[in-house]
Amino acid sequence: MATWIALFRGINVGGKNILPMAQLKSDLEALQLKNIRTSIQSGNVVFDSAAKSAASLTAKISLAIEQQHGFRPQLLLIKPDELREAIVSNPFAEAISDPKTLHFFFLATPPSDPDIQSLENAKSASERYQIADNVFYLHAPDGIGRSKLATNAEKHLGVVATARNYRTVEKLASMVAGDGSMG
Repeated sequence: MATWIALFRGINVGGKNILPMAQLKSDLEALQLKNIRTSIQSGNVVFDSAAKSAASLTAKISLAIEQQHGFRPQLLLIKPDELREAIVSNPFAEAISDPKTLHFFFLATPPSDPDIQSLENAKSASERYQIADNVFYLHAPDGIGRSKLATNAEKHLGVVATARNYRTVEKLASMVAGDGSMG
């Protein structure tokens, strides 16, 4: 069995695609996934599976949710070593003291031709970013809510992405280690 981290995008946001974590856990158990841990209503799940392929497992989970709940969520699966590498490679270590300002955009694939000029044009004077393999790091000290860079990062990178702030990334690492609380 291997451990996987599921990063769901667009569930339980703005009253759309409502999927309580207890129901999601039940749906995943029906797929023979084991040791399922969820975090509040966040759409973050850690579980064990005998599956070897992220692509086939993603398709299986998305299809099951669509069949049970009538919508197909975007889902990105990563392995614990990818999460650890993202944390270790964080280029803005000083920003962890204010974790809500530091965001990790996990990317489905490394961007092959990111539009750097558009990223630069969207960036505010206080923002910093870096692309490293499958992660786009964004430090937005003035907040993420009004950040044009955060809003347009996926488009300018040219790949599917889902973002988590540093506090959530830490929580996921804790869940993988087995000492995170379950929601």
